[in-house]
Amino acid sequence: MKISSVEVSVFTYPTRRVSDSAGHSHPGEESQAKMAMLTLTTDEGDCGYSFAPPEVVRPHVVNAFFRKVLIGQNPFDRERLWQDLVHWQRGSAHQLTERALSFVEQALWDLIGRKLNMPVHKLLGGFREKVPAYGSTMCGDELKGGLSTPDEFGQFAEKLVARGYQAIKLHTWMPPVAFAPDPKMDIKACAAVREAVGPDIELMLDGYHWYSRSQALTIGKALEKLNFAWFEEPMEEESMASYAWLAENLSIDVIGPESLGGKHHSRADWVKAGACDILRAGANGVGGISPCMKVASLAEAFGMDCEVHGNGAASLAVVGAIRNCRWYERGLLHPFLEYDEPAAYLNSIVDPMDEQGFVHLSDRPGLGEDINFDYIETHTVSRD
Repeated sequence: MKISSVEVSVFTYPTRRVSDSAGHSHPGEESQAKMAMLTLTTDEGDCGYSFAPPEVVRPHVVNAFFRKVLIGQNPFDRERLWQDLVHWQRGSAHQLTERALSFVEQALWDLIGRKLNMPVHKLLGGFREKVPAYGSTMCGDELKGGLSTPDEFGQFAEKLVARGYQAIKLHTWMPPVAFAPDPKMDIKACAAVREAVGPDIELMLDGYHWYSRSQALTIGKALEKLNFAWFEEPMEEESMASYAWLAENLSIDVIGPESLGGKHHSRADWVKAGACDILRAGANGVGGISPCMKVASLAEAFGMDCEVHGNGAASLAVVGAIRNCRWYERGLLHPFLEYDEPAAYLNSIVDPMDEQGFVHLSDRPGLGEDINFDYIETHTVSRD
């Protein structure tokens, strides 16, 4: 079996998510967005798929790296192919990003799973069939009735608990919101949510990443009093020393790094430096499913949890395959949006959650996405 083609189809779909000037998602009027489907096809007719923003898998990346490495190769040599792509990153002038690497590697896993008629989480090890989810909110906003005040965060938290969530993670206000960033407002929102849900619901805060050490410490001390489970990304993650300092000065668990590059290598440095109590890695951002599994094994070797960042099929597959992860991140959630409605290019969501707050892993082969190929074909605007 050899990979015979690497194709990208860019298509449109309706969405009510809009991005502010800093790239944060909020509810808005329905508009048409673009998505890219990456398809790997073999000479035996087998295919693997993954979805990415078109900017991530643009033609130069596909032609200069994906096709150069993958065409004519056996997809079951997945680790070697991933390593070959990693080799090209250094000379790519930062064109071959961690996210681009992630999505092509996900398509390889999907192809292998579909060929073997097995879910990827089983191929990775198959630790569980369901996992508790935490509701991950959108960033705070200035929409009346949305997430514009601490009380509105508390009211939304009550709805999430009624839906079944046993844990909630807050993303509070960030620029361009007029008053953000503001540690006092963050603390008020956290206090309002704790009061609304009571002592038994696990709570976490994903902080604004440009806070200073003193501001992060102030927020962290308040979270300790509110019995929050963890504190995530309040400062620039390039400053590992700042996180080592913060972890040393707080009793609440510090989790990270979330968005830092460097795959499993940088996360090994964080463990050695004592910069976190819980490791963080997401299949979409750390270079793929394979390096995410490497981070999980690294964490396990040091008796640490590895909380997988972000929702979606790839991250869910990793969560289903490892022991040292407590939660699946489900979101981003907002009072004005219905998470359980699938995007138009999917027939169903990949992470359905029951009334007890558990997400059940799919038994579909590959990554488990129920793709609406007819919709994608009808709404395709370009192919490479």
